[in-house]
Amino acid sequence: MNEKHTIPSDEDLTAFIDGELTAEEAARIETMVNEDKSVAERLEFLSRASLPFEQAFAPLLAEAPRQKLEAMLAAIPPRDSLKPASAPSILTRRRFIGALAASLVAGIAIDRAVIGIGRSFSAKDENSEWRAVVAEYISLYTPETLAGPVPATEDQAAQLAPLDEKLGLSLSPEAVALPGIDFKRALMLQYDGKPLAQIAYLDPETGPMALCIVRSDAGSKAPDLESRKGMNVVYWSNATHAFMLIGHAAADRMAAIADGVRGRVAV
Repeated sequence: MNEKHTIPSDEDLTAFIDGELTAEEAARIETMVNEDKSVAERLEFLSRASLPFEQAFAPLLAEAPRQKLEAMLAAIPPRDSLKPASAPSILTRRRFIGALAASLVAGIAIDRAVIGIGRSFSAKDENSEWRAVVAEYISLYTPETLAGPVPATEDQAAQLAPLDEKLGLSLSPEAVALPGIDFKRALMLQYDGKPLAQIAYLDPETGPMALCIVRSDAGSKAPDLESRKGMNVVYWSNATHAFMLIGHAAADRMAAIADGVRGRVAV
Protein backbone atom coordinates (compact mmCIF):
# COMPACT_ATOMS: atom_id res chain seq x y z
CA MET A 1 0.00 0.00 0.00
CA ASN A 2 1.27 3.48 -0.85
CA GLU A 3 2.65 5.08 2.33
CA LYS A 4 0.73 8.26 1.54
CA HIS A 5 -2.52 6.38 2.04
CA THR A 6 -1.46 4.18 4.96
CA ILE A 7 -3.78 4.73 7.92
CA PRO A 8 -1.68 6.34 10.68
CA SER A 9 -1.25 4.40 13.90
CA ASP A 10 -2.25 5.76 17.30
CA GLU A 11 1.45 6.27 18.00
CA ASP A 12 1.78 8.47 14.89
CA LEU A 13 -1.38 10.39 15.76
CA THR A 14 -0.14 10.95 19.31
CA ALA A 15 3.19 12.19 17.95
CA PHE A 16 1.26 14.50 15.60
CA ILE A 17 -0.70 15.91 18.54
CA ASP A 18 2.53 16.51 20.46
CA GLY A 19 4.31 18.13 17.50
CA GLU A 20 7.00 15.42 17.30
CA LEU A 21 6.75 14.60 13.58
CA THR A 22 8.80 15.96 10.73
CA ALA A 23 7.08 18.44 8.42
CA GLU A 24 6.62 15.69 5.82
CA GLU A 25 5.03 13.25 8.30
CA ALA A 26 2.81 15.95 9.77
CA ALA A 27 1.63 17.01 6.30
CA ARG A 28 0.76 13.40 5.41
CA ILE A 29 -1.31 12.93 8.56
CA GLU A 30 -3.01 16.30 8.13
CA THR A 31 -4.03 15.25 4.62
CA MET A 32 -5.41 11.96 5.97
CA VAL A 33 -7.36 13.83 8.67
CA ASN A 34 -8.93 16.08 6.04
CA GLU A 35 -9.78 13.20 3.70
CA ASP A 36 -10.73 10.37 6.06
CA LYS A 37 -13.47 10.91 8.64
CA SER A 38 -12.37 7.89 10.72
CA VAL A 39 -8.85 9.27 11.04
CA ALA A 40 -10.22 12.68 12.03
CA GLU A 41 -12.43 11.10 14.70
CA ARG A 42 -9.50 9.04 16.00
CA LEU A 43 -7.31 12.12 16.24
CA GLU A 44 -10.01 13.98 18.16
CA PHE A 45 -10.46 11.03 20.54
CA LEU A 46 -6.74 10.81 21.31
CA SER A 47 -6.57 14.58 21.76
CA ARG A 48 -9.35 14.40 24.37
CA ALA A 49 -7.94 11.42 26.28
CA SER A 50 -5.03 13.38 27.75
CA LEU A 51 -4.14 11.21 30.72
CA PRO A 52 -0.70 12.01 32.24
CA PHE A 53 0.89 8.71 31.22
CA GLU A 54 4.48 9.42 32.21
CA GLN A 55 3.55 10.51 35.74
CA ALA A 56 1.17 7.59 36.27
CA PHE A 57 3.51 4.89 34.98
CA ALA A 58 6.88 6.13 36.28
CA PRO A 59 6.92 3.75 39.29
CA LEU A 60 6.15 0.74 37.09
CA LEU A 61 8.76 1.64 34.48
CA ALA A 62 11.30 2.15 37.25
CA GLU A 63 10.79 -1.50 38.22
CA ALA A 64 11.02 -2.80 34.65
CA PRO A 65 14.09 -4.71 33.42
CA ARG A 66 15.68 -1.65 31.80
CA GLN A 67 18.51 -3.46 30.03
CA LYS A 68 16.12 -5.91 28.40
CA LEU A 69 13.72 -3.15 27.36
CA GLU A 70 16.50 -0.98 25.98
CA ALA A 71 17.86 -3.91 23.99
CA MET A 72 14.41 -4.60 22.55
CA LEU A 73 13.92 -0.96 21.58
CA ALA A 74 17.42 -0.72 20.11
CA ALA A 75 16.62 -3.66 17.83
CA ILE A 76 13.82 -1.72 16.15
CA PRO A 77 15.13 -0.45 12.76
CA PRO A 78 15.34 3.37 12.62
CA ARG A 79 13.04 5.26 10.28
CA ASP A 80 14.53 7.82 7.94
CA SER A 81 11.79 10.28 8.78
CA LEU A 82 12.58 10.39 12.51
CA LYS A 83 14.19 13.46 14.01
CA PRO A 84 18.01 13.67 13.81
CA ALA A 85 20.10 12.25 16.63
CA SER A 86 20.95 15.76 17.76
CA ALA A 87 17.37 16.32 18.92
CA PRO A 88 17.01 16.77 22.71
CA SER A 89 16.84 13.44 24.58
CA ILE A 90 13.56 13.89 26.45
CA LEU A 91 10.89 11.36 27.36
CA THR A 92 8.19 12.43 24.92
CA ARG A 93 4.85 10.70 24.80
CA ARG A 94 5.89 8.95 21.57
CA ARG A 95 9.00 7.44 23.18
CA PHE A 96 6.96 6.64 26.27
CA ILE A 97 4.50 4.68 24.12
CA GLY A 98 7.43 2.61 22.86
CA ALA A 99 8.53 1.87 26.41
CA LEU A 100 5.02 0.81 27.38
CA ALA A 101 4.73 -1.48 24.36
CA ALA A 102 8.04 -3.10 25.24
CA SER A 103 6.90 -3.50 28.82
CA LEU A 104 3.86 -5.42 27.65
CA VAL A 105 6.03 -7.79 25.61
CA ALA A 106 8.21 -8.32 28.67
CA GLY A 107 5.17 -9.17 30.77
CA ILE A 108 5.12 -5.89 32.72
CA ALA A 109 1.56 -4.92 33.67
CA ILE A 110 0.84 -1.23 33.03
CA ASP A 111 -2.02 1.15 33.76
CA ARG A 112 -2.96 2.03 30.19
CA ALA A 113 -1.80 1.39 26.65
CA VAL A 114 -2.25 4.26 24.24
CA ILE A 115 -2.01 2.09 21.13
CA GLY A 116 -5.15 0.18 20.25
CA ILE A 117 -7.85 2.01 22.16
CA GLY A 118 -11.17 0.44 21.14
CA ARG A 119 -13.06 2.52 18.62
CA SER A 120 -16.50 1.26 19.50
CA PHE A 121 -18.06 1.60 22.90
CA SER A 122 -21.44 2.10 24.49
CA ALA A 123 -23.05 5.52 24.13
CA LYS A 124 -25.82 5.05 26.67
CA ASP A 125 -25.23 8.44 28.25
CA GLU A 126 -22.94 11.46 28.18
CA ASN A 127 -20.47 9.81 30.55
CA SER A 128 -19.93 6.61 28.58
CA GLU A 129 -16.75 7.78 26.85
CA TRP A 130 -14.71 8.25 30.01
CA ARG A 131 -15.83 4.83 31.23
CA ALA A 132 -14.59 3.33 27.96
CA VAL A 133 -11.16 4.92 28.43
CA VAL A 134 -10.96 3.75 32.04
CA ALA A 135 -11.96 0.21 31.08
CA GLU A 136 -9.18 0.12 28.47
CA TYR A 137 -6.37 0.61 30.95
CA ILE A 138 -7.97 -1.27 33.86
CA SER A 139 -8.24 -4.27 31.53
CA LEU A 140 -4.42 -4.37 31.50
CA TYR A 141 -4.17 -4.73 35.26
CA THR A 142 -3.09 -8.07 36.68
CA PRO A 143 -2.69 -9.06 40.34
CA GLU A 144 1.04 -8.43 39.86
CA THR A 145 0.30 -4.83 38.90
CA LEU A 146 -1.05 -4.24 42.39
CA ALA A 147 1.29 -6.55 44.29
CA GLY A 148 2.81 -5.42 47.56
CA PRO A 149 1.61 -4.63 51.05
CA VAL A 150 -1.55 -2.67 51.79
CA PRO A 151 -0.64 0.95 52.61
CA ALA A 152 -1.11 2.01 56.22
CA THR A 153 -4.20 4.10 56.96
CA GLU A 154 -2.17 7.30 57.20
CA ASP A 155 -0.55 6.57 53.83
CA GLN A 156 -3.96 5.96 52.27
CA ALA A 157 -5.15 9.30 53.65
CA ALA A 158 -2.08 11.03 52.19
CA GLN A 159 -2.79 9.52 48.75
CA LEU A 160 -6.46 10.51 48.91
CA ALA A 161 -5.82 14.13 49.97
CA PRO A 162 -4.86 15.44 46.47
CA LEU A 163 -7.98 13.78 45.05
CA ASP A 164 -10.12 15.63 47.59
CA GLU A 165 -8.52 18.93 46.63
CA LYS A 166 -8.97 18.46 42.88
CA LEU A 167 -12.45 16.95 42.95
CA GLY A 168 -14.02 18.80 45.87
CA LEU A 169 -14.80 15.57 47.71
CA SER A 170 -14.05 14.16 51.14
CA LEU A 171 -12.49 10.76 50.54
CA SER A 172 -11.27 9.17 53.74
CA PRO A 173 -9.79 5.66 53.89
CA GLU A 174 -12.95 4.59 55.70
CA ALA A 175 -15.19 6.09 53.00
CA VAL A 176 -13.50 4.25 50.14
CA ALA A 177 -12.88 0.95 51.96
CA LEU A 178 -14.36 -2.11 50.25
CA PRO A 179 -15.21 -5.14 52.42
CA GLY A 180 -12.69 -7.96 52.06
CA ILE A 181 -10.83 -6.11 49.30
CA ASP A 182 -7.40 -4.51 49.74
CA PHE A 183 -6.82 -0.82 49.05
CA LYS A 184 -3.66 -0.55 46.93
CA ARG A 185 -3.22 3.02 45.69
CA ALA A 186 -4.93 6.27 44.74
CA LEU A 187 -3.93 8.21 41.63
CA MET A 188 -4.97 11.55 40.14
CA LEU A 189 -5.20 11.30 36.36
CA GLN A 190 -6.86 13.56 33.80
CA TYR A 191 -9.50 13.02 31.14
CA ASP A 192 -10.83 15.61 28.71
CA GLY A 193 -9.17 18.38 30.72
CA LYS A 194 -10.83 17.29 33.96
CA PRO A 195 -9.28 15.56 36.98
CA LEU A 196 -10.00 11.84 37.15
CA ALA A 197 -9.48 10.00 40.43
CA GLN A 198 -8.61 6.32 40.39
CA ILE A 199 -8.57 4.23 43.56
CA ALA A 200 -7.20 0.77 42.85
CA TYR A 201 -7.91 -2.36 44.89
CA LEU A 202 -6.97 -6.02 44.79
CA ASP A 203 -9.74 -8.52 45.41
CA PRO A 204 -8.23 -11.83 46.58
CA GLU A 205 -10.99 -13.70 44.74
CA THR A 206 -11.20 -11.95 41.36
CA GLY A 207 -8.19 -9.66 41.03
CA PRO A 208 -7.93 -5.92 40.25
CA MET A 209 -10.81 -3.58 40.95
CA ALA A 210 -11.05 0.21 40.77
CA LEU A 211 -13.29 3.05 41.88
CA CYS A 212 -13.01 6.02 39.53
CA ILE A 213 -14.49 9.50 39.87
CA VAL A 214 -14.68 12.49 37.53
CA ARG A 215 -16.49 15.83 37.71
CA SER A 216 -19.74 15.84 35.76
CA ASP A 217 -22.65 18.20 35.27
CA ALA A 218 -24.79 15.63 33.45
CA GLY A 219 -27.06 15.33 36.48
CA SER A 220 -27.95 12.58 38.91
CA LYS A 221 -28.31 9.03 37.67
CA ALA A 222 -29.24 5.92 39.61
CA PRO A 223 -26.77 3.02 39.57
CA ASP A 224 -26.68 0.99 36.38
CA LEU A 225 -24.65 -1.98 35.20
CA GLU A 226 -22.71 -2.61 32.00
CA SER A 227 -19.93 -4.86 30.75
CA ARG A 228 -16.66 -3.52 29.30
CA LYS A 229 -13.51 -5.39 28.30
CA GLY A 230 -14.73 -8.53 30.06
CA MET A 231 -15.36 -6.69 33.33
CA ASN A 232 -18.49 -5.57 35.12
CA VAL A 233 -19.02 -1.85 35.64
CA VAL A 234 -21.46 -0.26 38.07
CA TYR A 235 -21.83 3.45 37.36
CA TRP A 236 -23.84 6.31 38.81
CA SER A 237 -23.70 10.08 39.22
CA ASN A 238 -24.90 12.89 41.41
CA ALA A 239 -25.24 16.60 40.65
CA THR A 240 -21.48 17.20 40.53
CA HIS A 241 -19.62 13.92 39.93
CA ALA A 242 -19.79 10.67 37.96
CA PHE A 243 -18.60 7.42 39.54
CA MET A 244 -17.76 3.94 38.32
CA LEU A 245 -16.72 0.73 40.06
CA ILE A 246 -15.06 -1.72 37.68
CA GLY A 247 -13.77 -5.23 38.27
CA HIS A 248 -13.93 -8.92 37.41
CA ALA A 249 -16.32 -9.89 40.20
CA ALA A 250 -19.81 -11.15 39.35
CA ALA A 251 -22.40 -8.53 38.53
CA ASP A 252 -24.46 -9.03 41.69
CA ARG A 253 -21.36 -8.77 43.89
CA MET A 254 -20.18 -5.63 42.08
CA ALA A 255 -23.63 -4.09 42.56
CA ALA A 256 -23.58 -4.89 46.28
CA ILE A 257 -20.07 -3.41 46.71
CA ALA A 258 -21.05 -0.28 44.77
CA ASP A 259 -24.19 0.12 46.87
CA GLY A 260 -22.08 0.09 50.00
CA VAL A 261 -19.53 2.65 48.84
CA ARG A 262 -22.00 4.94 47.05
CA GLY A 263 -23.40 6.57 50.17
CA ARG A 264 -19.95 7.09 51.69
CA VAL A 265 -18.38 8.99 48.77
CA ALA A 266 -21.17 11.52 48.27
CA VAL A 267 -20.18 15.19 48.36
